[in-house]
Amino acid sequence: MDMKKRIHLELRNRTPSDVRELVLDNCRSNEGKIEGLTAEFVNLEFLSLINVGLLSVSNLPKLGKLKKLELSDNRISGGLDVLAEKLPNLTHLNLSGNKLKDISTLEPLKKLDHLKSLDLFNCEVTNLNDYRESVFKLLPQLAYLDGYDMDDREASDSDGEADGDGVDDEDDEEGEEEEDEDEEEFDEEEDDDDDEDEVEGEEDDEDGSGEDEEEDFGQDGEVEDDEDDDDDDEEEEQGGKGEKRKREADDEDDDDDDEEDD
Repeated sequence: MDMKKRIHLELRNRTPSDVRELVLDNCRSNEGKIEGLTAEFVNLEFLSLINVGLLSVSNLPKLGKLKKLELSDNRISGGLDVLAEKLPNLTHLNLSGNKLKDISTLEPLKKLDHLKSLDLFNCEVTNLNDYRESVFKLLPQLAYLDGYDMDDREASDSDGEADGDGVDDEDDEEGEEEEDEDEEEFDEEEDDDDDEDEVEGEEDDEDGSGEDEEEDFGQDGEVEDDEDDDDDDEEEEQGGKGEKRKREADDEDDDDDDEEDD
């Protein structure tokens, strides 16, 4: 797909002024030049033209808000002076895998006052003696060359990317703090529930003790009833003995009467 058609598809019914990021990787350039990209993309901040067969960036329109430009894996060998003219606020430039051979070809980048990061991986210029020292000396505004600063310290993620990435990190940290707070509140609620269960358990134990006492009381009642029954049996026995004595006395009286009659 050619670059002009790709740009049309990327717009997706938007106007060029609505676009902040534009990725045109692996499409075909027109005779090694940029085609279809115009100055109407006034709010464009990120442009990626990786592996599109570029020989030159001379057709690059003026993009005053562009901060990050990806030009890796093309065939650019020079003509970088147009970058300073068309992209005055550029901070990140990736020229890895191009045909840059000499330090002098990088000299036009001196005019990019805001340039912070430059990548030249797999360019012949990186094979020169004192390559890193020479580039940092030529471009004093640079903070990172090929992902490392002058003291060979690796760039952090926030330094290696376009501005504004730190906001997402802060949001993530706040989200984690909120999650931690929610977990703490949940744990506290669980502890309260456990305490309530313990209190209810103790109350149930007390109620159970009362039932045991009632049962004991019932058992005592049964014992008392048994004692009353024993008393009744004794009275019946005594009554029976009394009636027996009475009958014996009556029988003796009858015998006396019979003797008198004889």
